[in-house]
Amino acid sequence: MHETRLWVGIALAAMGCVYAVITAALMWRARRRCSYSAAPPRTHAAPQAPAQSAVTRMPAVTVLKALCGAEPGLYRQLRSFCVQDYPAFQLVFGVREPTDPALQVVRRLQQEFPGLDTTVIIDTTLHGPNRKISNLINMLPAARHALLVMADSDIVVASDYLAHVTAPLADPGVGLVTCAYFGRPDSDRPSIASELGAMFINEWFTPSVLLAARFGARSFVSGATIAMRREVLGSIGGLRKLADQLADDYKLGELVRGHGLRIVLADIAVETTVAEPDLVTMCRHELRWLRTIRSARPLGYACCFPSFAVPTALVGAALAGFGVTASVLLGIAAGARLVLHSSIGNGGVRARLQRLALLPLRDALLAALWGWSFCKREIVWREQRYGIGQDGSLHQVG
Repeated sequence: MHETRLWVGIALAAMGCVYAVITAALMWRARRRCSYSAAPPRTHAAPQAPAQSAVTRMPAVTVLKALCGAEPGLYRQLRSFCVQDYPAFQLVFGVREPTDPALQVVRRLQQEFPGLDTTVIIDTTLHGPNRKISNLINMLPAARHALLVMADSDIVVASDYLAHVTAPLADPGVGLVTCAYFGRPDSDRPSIASELGAMFINEWFTPSVLLAARFGARSFVSGATIAMRREVLGSIGGLRKLADQLADDYKLGELVRGHGLRIVLADIAVETTVAEPDLVTMCRHELRWLRTIRSARPLGYACCFPSFAVPTALVGAALAGFGVTASVLLGIAAGARLVLHSSIGNGGVRARLQRLALLPLRDALLAALWGWSFCKREIVWREQRYGIGQDGSLHQVG
């Protein structure tokens, strides 16, 4: 019994150690290629600006932005889509209510960029419990172009974003293009919860996505960016197929792959604003994300504990009685975790030290929320409580 416990402990410590080292190396290499600063980071070096003849061949694009409320940083986020270095694009903004405060930001941008092709859709029609998808369904008839980009309202993009995310669609074998994203704490209302929320994205979620992509996985789809041809969307049954789905982005990817088309991870990443007012809200938000992942890939999610590198290695070392081998593996995991953290962070010495002090809390919360996510099949989404069916469908409760 003691020997079994020893080997189980060493195995767990090794899993955490290997995962920490690989992700740290991956993100450190990515940092050398990109700058996580004022502009969204890139996962690859930016291509040279296209020649004029190439620009004229770039097809027109409709960007669909489903909005709900004046969330933090909304003006900056939407404005980044208004200054795209792209020959022809349409922006369609959609809300459910004419009193939605997001409309004030949209009107401001329309005044600032009067030459832009913009359309505003106000429609309360619900097509299912997923309100974002209902909003997009209501907006889709206003789209005038064959290429569609659906992008979450909370992201900031570089001026060449549209050029990057639409370029792979020139290949008829590509059905959908998505991209990774990084989080930036809301600078207008800084909080520990926002810092922790950004660390959740930057130091666990996105490294996991990029690691899976590096090893050939092509199932990741993020609502931060979904670019596809309109004909492909129609051929898979349209957005109505997603109206009752929690993991609507993942389900869309499944439908695309089911039609024999590839999913491509774009060579840029975008930036999302993380604005968490308190730890309770942050935990509720992250629990929704985790249960969304669980609903999409239950087996993979249950086996993802090695991605909690230091907690996994710590449990392994404890099971092994903190023997030499397990303790060395734990030390390597902790060191690699520090490298991963430093490869993402920016700011002055004080800011870096503050984030460093949050590392133990961040890792402990992630492991605890993962365990908690198995306790119920419920989420809270924009103050509404939903149950999650075995097929990933949503139904309102309470």
